[in-house]
Amino acid sequence: MKKTLFAAAIAFGLTTSVAQAEPVKYTFDKAHTSIEFHINHLGFSNFQGEFQDFDGTLVFDEAAPTKSSVDVTIDVNSVDTDVAKLDEHLKSADFFNVTKFPSMSFKSKSITVTGDKTGKIVGDFTLMGVTKELTLDVTLNKSAQHPMMKIPAVGFSATGVIKRSEFGMSTFVPAVADDVFIRIETEAQAK
Repeated sequence: MKKTLFAAAIAFGLTTSVAQAEPVKYTFDKAHTSIEFHINHLGFSNFQGEFQDFDGTLVFDEAAPTKSSVDVTIDVNSVDTDVAKLDEHLKSADFFNVTKFPSMSFKSKSITVTGDKTGKIVGDFTLMGVTKELTLDVTLNKSAQHPMMKIPAVGFSATGVIKRSEFGMSTFVPAVADDVFIRIETEAQAK
């Protein structure tokens, strides 16, 4: 795949079939998308959680891939670790403080190609009222016509790391690690 096409393809799901010439909007397939976090607990384990509810806008411009964009908002109250008591603690003022900060967001600013199917997306990540730049390493899994829906579709994996203390979330640092690893697996289809 040509690097210029891939630059747009990696932008947090900003891809379409090669035949698309105009900017195209995409919808996340929520049944096949996960937004996960992993964090070290006391050095013993790396536990994980995910956010169940999110929404966003993807636009892909094949003629000018660097003008593609993504804007995603995550409902922090949808945090899910499969442990109800932990979920409630994560929603408290000790961590996400969902009463005061019910959402977090990511808005892309730039795309850089690093290989045939890899790249970096730089964007503004806002958590607990604090905005910091976040870089996501992205791998394009597939870009093709969806075999059942018969519309352009894309799948990709993305990873990144934040320091939670930089967003005002320092409870139990360093016993519970400051570094939070983010992993996104997604499919998206053209609207």
